[in-house]
Amino acid sequence: MIRRPADASRGARAFDGTTLQDWLPVSNVFDALALSAAAHAERPALAFLAEASHEEPQRVISYTEFVGNVARAGNLLRNLGLGPRDVVAYLLPALPETHYLLWGAETAGIALPINPLLQAEHIAALLRAASARLLVAPGPMPGTDLWAKACAARALAPNVRTLMRLGGGYAADADADFAEAFAASPPTLDFAPPSLDDTAAYFHTGGTTGAPKLVVQTHRNQLAAAYGGAVAIGARPDDVMLNGLPLFHVAATMFGSLSMLLAGAQIAILTPLGFRQPGVAENFWRLAAALRGTLLGGVPTAFKAALAHAPAGADLSRVRTSVCGATSTPPGVAAGVEALTGNPMREVYGMTECGGVICVDPVWTERVIGSAGLPIPFCEVQARRLDGGLPGLAPCAPGEAGMLVVRGPNVSPGYLQDGNDHEAFTPDGWFITGDLGRVQGDGCVFITGRTKDLIIRSGHNIDPALIEDCLRRHPAVADAAAVGMPDAYAGEVPVAYVELHPDLHAGEDELLAHAVACIAERPALPRWIRVLERLPLTAVGKPFKPALRIDAARTHFAQALRGLPVELLEVLDDPARGLLLRLRLAPGQAGQDAMRDLVGERLRDYAVAIDFAQDPLSDL
Repeated sequence: MIRRPADASRGARAFDGTTLQDWLPVSNVFDALALSAAAHAERPALAFLAEASHEEPQRVISYTEFVGNVARAGNLLRNLGLGPRDVVAYLLPALPETHYLLWGAETAGIALPINPLLQAEHIAALLRAASARLLVAPGPMPGTDLWAKACAARALAPNVRTLMRLGGGYAADADADFAEAFAASPPTLDFAPPSLDDTAAYFHTGGTTGAPKLVVQTHRNQLAAAYGGAVAIGARPDDVMLNGLPLFHVAATMFGSLSMLLAGAQIAILTPLGFRQPGVAENFWRLAAALRGTLLGGVPTAFKAALAHAPAGADLSRVRTSVCGATSTPPGVAAGVEALTGNPMREVYGMTECGGVICVDPVWTERVIGSAGLPIPFCEVQARRLDGGLPGLAPCAPGEAGMLVVRGPNVSPGYLQDGNDHEAFTPDGWFITGDLGRVQGDGCVFITGRTKDLIIRSGHNIDPALIEDCLRRHPAVADAAAVGMPDAYAGEVPVAYVELHPDLHAGEDELLAHAVACIAERPALPRWIRVLERLPLTAVGKPFKPALRIDAARTHFAQALRGLPVELLEVLDDPARGLLLRLRLAPGQAGQDAMRDLVGERLRDYAVAIDFAQDPLSDL
């Protein structure tokens, strides 16, 4: 059902003078899925692989069956008494039923996908913020605590009226059973579906730096992002997309799923846990061959893990491109995948606030190394000059770096929680991404970092991407992350953390020498480089920089306090007070107040808050 422009080589300009509705004449996501089902009836929509050791999918669902099952899920939700404004939360692995529930919830009400790795308190906070009425989770199973976590979260969120079991073992505390309700529901909608500007889902984001925010996504937002991604990657009915990403995240649900469904392509679900499932990375190339994959989707860490295992003669001749997102792809990862498949790796740049897709390195152009590609149809991207840390109204010249802002039908109307829209949009209505980058004269977008990641050394702004790109060029380095470390003189100085390729070695002196050779900007030279066995990552494979900043701060302040009878207990990034140190004085010290003054004097040149614990060292 994907209608392509006559001259796709013109990119988004081929859509000038038209609207999204001219190319996608539907009113909601369900209508779009039904249109695909009408065109591709018995073609497979989903293929589910239960175990990484299998080569044949355990379940294959046709488009006709798929849309009927989405309708069943929507009907069962309405039969439970939920209305179009009610929120359905799920805490599920990647299953065909997760798809039915997601798209059915968007049709009957509002979906709230939740990261199963979150703790119960965090899950409960999301349930309360969204006023969710229903929570769906797997029943008790060996090796997983999802049901116990769901029960604990439900107890902390009294707005959740129904806890539904989907699969797993028997649970006496379940209020409803998905399989029973699903079987009793008809495969055609028995209610009117929503409109384009109705809310489809709340996706949580921002959990890497503080309390997560709930992003409002309308049906228009999702269709614009998914349609744009499908056009840019040239998705077609004979494609098979290998999707091993979690179905709580926009990368998996929008580009990795909805884009493919709009095109009539097949989605191969790589086990319930995807790339987290033991054996998926080890067998990835064999699975790609066995499933006749044409599109390989993932994040850099997933591809890096797969590259650590030889393809063992797997026939990858059907692979026409690989698609990588979430963070910039290290050159070595891209080169390794391209060497195996013989085709270029394409970048996807997206944000939850923009339907998950902003730019794609499109299939009709030569790959531009380091580029995020071109804006998808109907989406505009500008680099704006900074004014007081925020983007002003003046766009940058072509190739000039600034803050990236986005406008288009894929852009969310905002956040659910009050106050989070503050500084999210420019005065003229563009969404502020928080990403630093530039837009070339041909429209090609390059991401260079994030403003919150800027390292400011004596007033000199240092883009961490400058350091990271240099270190990734070292043959032993698999990935790198640079952060600012507190410094009494300069405010902060850059330091770096690296993860090495398996079986390769490089010491700090060697890595520092490499940095000296390739970083011309002297203030950007890292003070030190630490080799980690594994970089800490977010759920979608991005380096988790808040953890690295805390580690760097702890390292520095432990040194700054050396010689004093004090223990550094904790370093926190407190939302209200900024950087916070929790300290404890050794017992028996004469003049406790004087000792506190001495600590304050030692740390007076730092922008840091200090709390002293009441219990002395000997009490622990």
